[in-house]
Amino acid sequence: MSLQIQEVPAMSAPMELLLLADPSEDKVRSYFPRSKCFVASNGEAVVGACLVQPLGAGAYELMSIAIQPAHQKSGHGTVLLKWVIDFFRKSGASQIEVGTGTFGYQLAFYQRHGFRVTAIDRDFFIKNYPEPVFEDGIQLFDMLRLTLRYTADVA
Repeated sequence: MSLQIQEVPAMSAPMELLLLADPSEDKVRSYFPRSKCFVASNGEAVVGACLVQPLGAGAYELMSIAIQPAHQKSGHGTVLLKWVIDFFRKSGASQIEVGTGTFGYQLAFYQRHGFRVTAIDRDFFIKNYPEPVFEDGIQLFDMLRLTLRYTADVA
């Protein structure tokens, strides 16, 4: 069965799923007022979700993207990310950005889809989360900012 992706009101976003990508419920909820929310479904089951916010001047930020653990490594994350990239390209965006940890599969995931590191937000995870955030047993300190710039020849 193919993945169906649709926009839903941000307040209807599947919180338990989004918390897989960002451990702070308060932080995720703070994204809702300005975000577009997209959910990916396989039949009746929601398998993925993401939140995207406008930054201004044709730029958007992917605030959160997550796939249910049972559906990870099945290509659903790639389908959702490519769909979001295409959606904003078609809407006239000039770029889409994302922030992620300095290592791990997420970094490679974004880079495989054309995102390039454009900045380092030093001590982001220390300054913005009350509890330490760990990835693969290693504490995250800095956030890498990655950007995908759209060009006229992108199909």
